[in-house]
Amino acid sequence: MNPVLNLFDEKFVTRLFEDKVLPLYGDFVGIKKVKIIPHKKHIWGRTYHIVVEFKTSFVSREGKIKELPIFCSAHSSEPRKNVYDALKFLWEHNFSNGYLTIPHPLFYSEEFRGTFYRGAKGRNLYRFIREKNFAEIESITAKAAAWFAKLHKTPTKNARNFNEENSRIETVVPGVEHILEKIRERYAEHFTTYKKIYETLINNEKKFLSSTEERWLTHGDAHPENIIKMGKKKIAVIDFTDICLSDFARDIGSFLQQIEYMCDRKIGDPKYSEKVKKIFLDNYLLNAKIKPDENLRKRIDNYYNWTAIRTATFFLLKSGPEPSRAKSLLQRVGKNLGIKNET
Repeated sequence: MNPVLNLFDEKFVTRLFEDKVLPLYGDFVGIKKVKIIPHKKHIWGRTYHIVVEFKTSFVSREGKIKELPIFCSAHSSEPRKNVYDALKFLWEHNFSNGYLTIPHPLFYSEEFRGTFYRGAKGRNLYRFIREKNFAEIESITAKAAAWFAKLHKTPTKNARNFNEENSRIETVVPGVEHILEKIRERYAEHFTTYKKIYETLINNEKKFLSSTEERWLTHGDAHPENIIKMGKKKIAVIDFTDICLSDFARDIGSFLQQIEYMCDRKIGDPKYSEKVKKIFLDNYLLNAKIKPDENLRKRIDNYYNWTAIRTATFFLLKSGPEPSRAKSLLQRVGKNLGIKNET
């Protein structure tokens, strides 16, 4: 039996949390119930990739019940200890203080190769985009900009590179060589364009990173589904699998591309997409206390284009591919970089 299946057994999870979580909360004396909610459940033989929520009902000393959302992110071949280490580093640097916060790291399990953390309870920004709730979209986007500025200003003196492979476009999993090989096999007509695009993106990044020794904590997966509204003022950003030391412009470019793409798809008004992008960028620069220059603009554009080509790749190579959705993205990136689509 795959050992990760134990995490779908309420009795097992209750015992695990009594041992690992209960001692972390002095106000609680027991656990009454654990409701298990799988958000991602890919289990094959001895391998797996899961994200599971455990709605855990704790019993206080006064006998009252308080429910906390506890999550586990686990992967059999990609240990999630980097997620725990990164969250712990940020927590120890008081990143959780104030209304821009993060999940609370609880423990790492070598047995399951997974990180357990107290989740951020709320609704993500993408939900508000789908609902066309313009006031919330704009408010949360401005706060998200402040959150990323806060992350990028966090001192990195004692920080290790939590995901070194993820620090460069060239090496981000599954790697450029793997992507190009798959495109050649399945979409030969796009191969030359893909190769030229990646060569340009990689060279642009190398040029900047070789010009400075400075690196910033970079979330690595900046998009609306990872921005959680927790209250009237409070937001959290989740999913730290890709956090690394890299160029902070990566988070800016990635978020701008993703929110534009999602707004274009769900709202269908390019002018509004531009408005939201401006809200994000203006608030980021304000909170980071940065005056934009041509160098920063080019770096942001480079990561915008990289995120767009990653999205196109997803649509081409996923199970049940959607080439039509990839084509417009591929054309846009080619146009942005001055690369003519060979097809």
